[in-house]
Amino acid sequence: MTDEPSRHVLKRLKHEANAWLCTLRPDGSPHLTPIWFVYRPGTWWIGSSVRNRKIRNIEADPRVSLALEDGESPVVAEGTAVVHHDNFPPDIVAAFAEKYDGWDVLAEYPTGGARVLVEVTTTRWLLQGIAQ
Repeated sequence: MTDEPSRHVLKRLKHEANAWLCTLRPDGSPHLTPIWFVYRPGTWWIGSSVRNRKIRNIEADPRVSLALEDGESPVVAEGTAVVHHDNFPPDIVAAFAEKYDGWDVLAEYPTGGARVLVEVTTTRWLLQGIAQ
């Protein structure tokens, strides 16, 4: 785990609803998608359906990048992702419900298949709220 970012960035990670997740396709090209997330020290948590491209990408290559949406005060991190197919941490499930107004991160969608949680351990902060 890398050093934690500033208090300002931690506040943003707690309150901002959206981030962008970049995974790698089998041919090495980037796949960028918006996500909802919960952040805990050194770790981003993401909910998804197992059939989503991002999950297949992560299971083939766990290297990812994450960024908050604000380009004026950019926050960008790199990390290593692990897909959890079961044994979901109850505190993380509860954190999604709290952050996203009762949303059940584990509720299945008709065409998406089973739900999974992605745990991304931050390996490096590229930008912490200051454009370079």
